[in-house]
Amino acid sequence: MDQTFALATFAGGCFWCMVEPFDEQPGIEKIVSGYTGGHTENPTYEEVCSNTTGHVEAVQITYQPDVFPYERLLELFWQQIDPTDPGGQFNDRGESYQTAIFYHNDEQRMLAEASKEALVQSGKFKNPIVTKILPAQTFYPAEEKHQDYYKKNTFHYRLYKKGSGREDFINRNWKKKYTKEELKKMLSPIQYQVTQENGTERPYQNEYYDLEEDGIYVDIVSGEPLFSSKEKYDAGCGWPSFTKPLHRNQLTENMDTSLGMRRIEVRSKDADSHLGHVFDDGPIDQGGMRYCMNSAAMRFIPKDKLKEEGYGQYLSLFE
Repeated sequence: MDQTFALATFAGGCFWCMVEPFDEQPGIEKIVSGYTGGHTENPTYEEVCSNTTGHVEAVQITYQPDVFPYERLLELFWQQIDPTDPGGQFNDRGESYQTAIFYHNDEQRMLAEASKEALVQSGKFKNPIVTKILPAQTFYPAEEKHQDYYKKNTFHYRLYKKGSGREDFINRNWKKKYTKEELKKMLSPIQYQVTQENGTERPYQNEYYDLEEDGIYVDIVSGEPLFSSKEKYDAGCGWPSFTKPLHRNQLTENMDTSLGMRRIEVRSKDADSHLGHVFDDGPIDQGGMRYCMNSAAMRFIPKDKLKEEGYGQYLSLFE
């Protein structure tokens, strides 16, 4: 496989919130938070926030185009922001929080312009799309404390993302919502019981507990990628078990005290489907975790169907 890497640079308001969506995706080598677009050399966080440097907070992504194409990066970028806000993003106001796509070559420029026009034509937003498309300029990495902030300060990051209004905006504008009636038409009775009513299917009597084929498992409702067959193993429990998810930040975990037990429930982030539970009795040499999932909460996509079904970036897992 071609190991050539490229750069993509996006400004989407507070850079803390622009790392998580791209992190852990296949073909993403590195994400750096920093400053760009201004006239001051080596600016500090305080200087940029003063709105006197001309810089915006941004992230620079080193990625593998053959694995994770620029079009997919653009799609993810739009889904993190309010592209109609000219004065900042959510509770963060001022020019340093404005949104922009900084292109590194003509191909990126054309793709960015096409994606912006597609968003305009979609009619998704009543107000004009004001996100700028600009040539890339010198990018200055931010201070170390701002790098991977969502990992280093998880609790504060979650509070901030929620409190700033970004999380609610994304949920309201970018995530597909279904009514109970729609879900009951989409799902089989056991799929609905598991995902919507926190049910559990019978062990050894479910579709994927002993499946050994190469491929990935996606949320039955939203199609968001959850697990890979590369991390699947026979835990002897009668349910499909995995040592880790494809993207940890795409799952949510909650304390579950039902049935007189204390367990950690696992849900999908986008669809909020109940998936199963995670335990700390997995293989020690692979992190010690066991993600015990319900087959009914997932759909398996075999390796040879990944590209056809829009998951081509995950082919690299099996090469």
